[in-house]
Amino acid sequence: MINLGEKQRLTVVKKVEFGIYLALSVEEDDPRVLLPRKQVPPECNVGDVMEVFIYRDSQDRLIATTREPKLAMGQVAELTVAQTGKIGAFLDWGLEKDLLLPFKQQRGRVEQGDKVLVSLYIDKSDRLCATMNVYDNLRTDSAYKKDDKVKGRVYEISDNFGAFVAVDNLYSGLIPQKELYGNVELGKDVEARVIQVREDGKLTLGVRDKAYLQMDKDAEKILAMIDENGGMLPFTDKASPERIRQETGMSKNEFKRAVGRLLKERKVEIGQYSISKIQ
Repeated sequence: MINLGEKQRLTVVKKVEFGIYLALSVEEDDPRVLLPRKQVPPECNVGDVMEVFIYRDSQDRLIATTREPKLAMGQVAELTVAQTGKIGAFLDWGLEKDLLLPFKQQRGRVEQGDKVLVSLYIDKSDRLCATMNVYDNLRTDSAYKKDDKVKGRVYEISDNFGAFVAVDNLYSGLIPQKELYGNVELGKDVEARVIQVREDGKLTLGVRDKAYLQMDKDAEKILAMIDENGGMLPFTDKASPERIRQETGMSKNEFKRAVGRLLKERKVEIGQYSISKIQ
């Protein structure tokens, strides 16, 4: 079977003026696909075996190419938006015909020049299209281990689960809701730490360091916030968890640990409603 969106080794079964026909074998009833003349190698003969990629041309005809696509079925790749139109965005994937990313398969607003992380799928009309729903095509066989630092693209954010991350644009990762701090945005790259490698190989991630390392960073951040606010913060560690997270990007426990460190070092003092820097 000739498979759309895949690289295959096919046999040359017929030469014509406008190219060559390829098939799985030389049997007469085998499906055939055309490789256009401009891509046919000079020393090509019937019976030769060639590796080609199968897609559809601008007239939606099944066609072969010797060009290397930037994406194939089952893979994930970062592609550039060549242009946008009435039915979606068109991506440069290394072939003559740009790849359609329909509106329904987009996550967030997509503009010309953007780099988007996508996979391939075959739509109801038997055409190759791109989707930003890459979860099922991300791998779970990374060599990363606990506490390794990683980088990846946030491709989905869920109120229930957290931020889904394509680590190295290749491996499946998740920043759980309770670990979401700071500026984690859809479609943006994020640096994280591996908290756990699950039994299924997927990575649980966090954007903050281990507690003893993060405490120093948090303490420095609080001091900087105090300086920026004229020498005091207008709330204490007794403020609501929601306000502390909104103001500092820390959980209440993390804020209390960092403030405790500053108190121990006699760098701040706590009043009834504020925290002040000791001069």
